[in-house]
Parts: sequence; C-alpha cells; structure tokens
Amino acid sequence: MVAWLNKKRALNLATTFMLGAMKFYQKELQLKPYPRGFHLITDAIEKSLPEINQIRIGQLQVFIKHTSASLSLNENADATVRSDFESHFNMMVPENRSYYKHTFEGPDDMPAHIKASLLGASVQIPITNGKLNLGIWQGIYLCEHRNHASGRQLVLTAFGN
Repeated sequence: MVAWLNKKRALNLATTFMLGAMKFYQKELQLKPYPRGFHLITDAIEKSLPEINQIRIGQLQVFIKHTSASLSLNENADATVRSDFESHFNMMVPENRSYYKHTFEGPDDMPAHIKASLLGASVQIPITNGKLNLGIWQGIYLCEHRNHASGRQLVLTAFGN
C-alpha cells in the first residue's frame, strides 16, 4: 500500500494518506546511541509520532533497522527487570565462544545477532482513542546487544481510523 510513497519523504517526515476511512502515518526515528542493555523508549516513540492521537482504533508497528539490536515489550516500572534481562541473555548467549565464526566486529558481534533473533525486530501495539493501549506496567524496550553501538533507526508505522 505504501510502496508509492517517495522514500525520501517517508524518511524525513510523517507521511499520511487516506484509504477509505483508514489513516496511515510513517516516520523514521533516529535514536541516540545507548549502552549495552535494555532501555525504555516508549516516550521517545510517542513524542516522535504525535499523529497517533488522530487514530481512534488502530495499530502501531515499531521496526528496528538493525541486526544486532532488538525490540521488546515488558515491565516498565522496575529497573531491575532490565538489568535481569541483560544478565540472563549474557548467560544464555555468552561471548568469546570458539564455535563463533562471525567475529569480525568483536566478541559481542555474533552473540548480538543471536539475541536480536531471539527477541525480534518489531513490536505491534494497539491504538485506542488516540493512545497506545499498553498494559499499566508495559513499556517498549530497545534491547541493545552491542558494547559500543551507534544510534539505532526505527520505522514507526501507525494506521487505523
């Protein structure tokens, strides 16, 4: 549906078009570099796409354009949840293993790709009456799996009526 959109326009500003009663908005969000770990980015997403408030019933898809970071929905109130996630994933997918062949960018390279594959590159959240319909304790996480990552790019696509 959105293939006809000029790529440069879609990258630089929120793009809208109507299909019947449906509205579509798409924007790229450049996140600042985050240290390795799990970081709440819900507020940055909501501020970046204020057009969400024009959708009564719909969906927001958040997609990360990287293979060594991921997205997740989880607990947003207690910071120890985020540190526990980091500890668990570091034990589950350790660095410096002799069986890793893809190590060109360092010992965190292949483990970062594995962790990103386990968690995924996108999340989808319902929009109800112009707001993200998250649970009271839910937030959107950037899961940064690299030790020294650059800023990450997200594609935000909101649609509905």
